[in-house]
Amino acid sequence: MITDEVLRPPALRPGDTVLLVSPSGPTRPERVARGIELLTSWGLRPVPAPNAYARRGYLAGADELRAADLNAAFADPAVRGIICTRGGYGAQRMVDAIDMAAVRRDPKVVAGFSDITALQFALWRGARLAGLHGPGAAWRDERTALSSAQSLHAALTTTEPVMVAAREDEETFGVRVPGRASGRLLGGNLCLISASIGTVDLPDLTGAVLLLEEVQEPPYKIDRMLTQLRRAGVLAGLAAVAVGQFTDCADGWPVDVADVLTDRLGDLGVPVLGGLPIGHGVGQLTVPVGTEAVLDADAGTLTVAPAVRG
Repeated sequence: MITDEVLRPPALRPGDTVLLVSPSGPTRPERVARGIELLTSWGLRPVPAPNAYARRGYLAGADELRAADLNAAFADPAVRGIICTRGGYGAQRMVDAIDMAAVRRDPKVVAGFSDITALQFALWRGARLAGLHGPGAAWRDERTALSSAQSLHAALTTTEPVMVAAREDEETFGVRVPGRASGRLLGGNLCLISASIGTVDLPDLTGAVLLLEEVQEPPYKIDRMLTQLRRAGVLAGLAAVAVGQFTDCADGWPVDVADVLTDRLGDLGVPVLGGLPIGHGVGQLTVPVGTEAVLDADAGTLTVAPAVRG
């Protein structure tokens, strides 16, 4: 039986096995090698899932194979964590096949972002499992350097709250409505939130702090998705909005993404904080999703309770 109580998986410890899965788009061993090196340096035992490098067009293999890797990970007591290799597309095609009873029996921390928002939504719906919105195992040092690694490591292995401060060099820094509010942090990639409308996985965002980030979507498409969320009533009743990185979101029109975000979010009557280094950009940080958060737009900070327990 699902309740409103969050299910926190145990924090990872040195020696723990972490399965690397590809629930969405395909990747290659050479792209994941750096991630394996990094996880190993933390004392973890990263193991690619049997179908981690499978490929079927824009998918990491057939839907049933991607679901099988996740179900095997949740069912195996030797596996203590699950890190997605990348996003891309495809998680929504297989989330209905996840064994939620296995998730609830032996909860494990799941980390990923982008298309993995669909997986995090499904795990929240089916098990109230808290997760991590952060870099995948297909690690790129030029985008996710030392601060990104330290952030992911802390979120996986400690029970300290995660505090993220807005940065002036982020394009969305000027998106701000003053105020302070608390609520459960839910959300992630805007496209996947929008694509979840009408499905069982879209969470009730009443009283929530909504996290938004995006990549390679022009301002008019950002406008379209936010307008759809507004018209569908999804944004009614929010406690606050945490605006992360909107990376490479520009086109030929004389409107930038910060203008659109201010226009579509600024009149909701809740605090809004932009400039958070969460998303697809350089210096991406990790935040828990599904746990309580405090957004302080006046101080420029988002503080989130840990996704893992001791």
